[in-house]
Amino acid sequence: MSIRKSAIVIMGASGDLAHRKLIPAIVKLYEEGIIEKNCSVLGNGRSEFSDETFRDKIGLTAPYRNMFHYHQGMEGLYDKVLSMGKFDQIIVFMALPPRVYGSTAEQLHKQGFRDNVRLIIEKPFGTDLKTARELNIKLKQYYSEKQIYRIDHYLAKESIQNILVFRFANNIFYPVWNNGFIESIQISAFEELGVESRGDYFDSSGIIRDMIQNHLFQLLALLTMEAPVSLKPEEIRLQKMAILKALEIKECKIKQYEGYQKEPKIPSDSETETYAEMKLEINNFRWTGVPIYIRTGKAVGEKMTTIAITLKKVPRLLFNENDELEKNKILIQIQPDSSIIIDHSTKIPGTDRDITTTDMDFCYSSSYEGNVPEAYQKLLHDALKGDQTLFVSAEETELSWEKIEPFLDMGNPGLYRRGRIPQSDLDADWVDMSKYSSACH
Repeated sequence: MSIRKSAIVIMGASGDLAHRKLIPAIVKLYEEGIIEKNCSVLGNGRSEFSDETFRDKIGLTAPYRNMFHYHQGMEGLYDKVLSMGKFDQIIVFMALPPRVYGSTAEQLHKQGFRDNVRLIIEKPFGTDLKTARELNIKLKQYYSEKQIYRIDHYLAKESIQNILVFRFANNIFYPVWNNGFIESIQISAFEELGVESRGDYFDSSGIIRDMIQNHLFQLLALLTMEAPVSLKPEEIRLQKMAILKALEIKECKIKQYEGYQKEPKIPSDSETETYAEMKLEINNFRWTGVPIYIRTGKAVGEKMTTIAITLKKVPRLLFNENDELEKNKILIQIQPDSSIIIDHSTKIPGTDRDITTTDMDFCYSSSYEGNVPEAYQKLLHDALKGDQTLFVSAEETELSWEKIEPFLDMGNPGLYRRGRIPQSDLDADWVDMSKYSSACH
């Protein structure tokens, strides 16, 4: 069912996020008929544009050019929306600096954006537990929790959405998804580039705030949570929160790439971490005793996000009398290609009992035809539908900050060479993903 009579207001419409992600996503929703032509988009910012000059700036062409409008400043913004048409709902996307989220919500409410409004708020949501709580309190002075959509764009990636289907729609996996069969879980999220032009933001944040507190904790929760009683957003959130409550960080090691302190807008004495690795445990009946390892870093020479699940060894019997068989693995690649690899043992043809490791490989791009929605396209569509499944609740946000807070701003990071994955300081036997050739290639 397509979306009708809705207005989308982009706060910070002349910024990079709006130009690169939001506006192309909205145009795609128009093109695919997901939102109808009686929906309108209003850009808002401090810059002075007419409707026409705004359309020119963002490169709009027919047939959707006239659906986009512009209004400078906050004064009169609600009246501008009303002048564009009669709408059943208004979506306000805050593509703004995080420090102004609370004050912007207050101003929007004063202008008249109230009962029929949903706010989409970008990360970071606070910088620690205290600031996250303060922001939640501020927002709830003006809007209910059902009106607030805290974005974690990682959750909108198709391969991450597929995790719950993989786990709960396939009986070959669900029975082994526990500490009786799984030896360890590893999550790696790497970036090839350094801080680039984001030096001022990143140095005040660090990789733990930027990646682990939100993206990777959310990913881990989906990977390990119990089956919800239904697919309603509140039931999925309930199970994710149960994981966050049971989560314990056992070790945390941080590093900084060589040359970071010479990057633009970085202080020469900065101790901000650009790489972090953690050992965690989930203290519940399903996962107790299973070590979970997370690592993430910038400037490591490759862009890749993967999950590696290693199963326990088969008994030292039959084909494994000498304890030489490789452990089975389930490998989920989120980027650059979306794929799932199951690593298992098979007999080498023409031999009596020689065994080798074989991969079964599923690749999204080669298995499905048509458009795979980009993350912001999916998130905007869900917000327009009122579906909060892929958005993070206030309680989830505060739980994540509570768990991570003792490891923020640790200082005194070790060094690693730019362009290489650092050697681990944990007891993890990290899976070498370069050994596996995806069917996506």
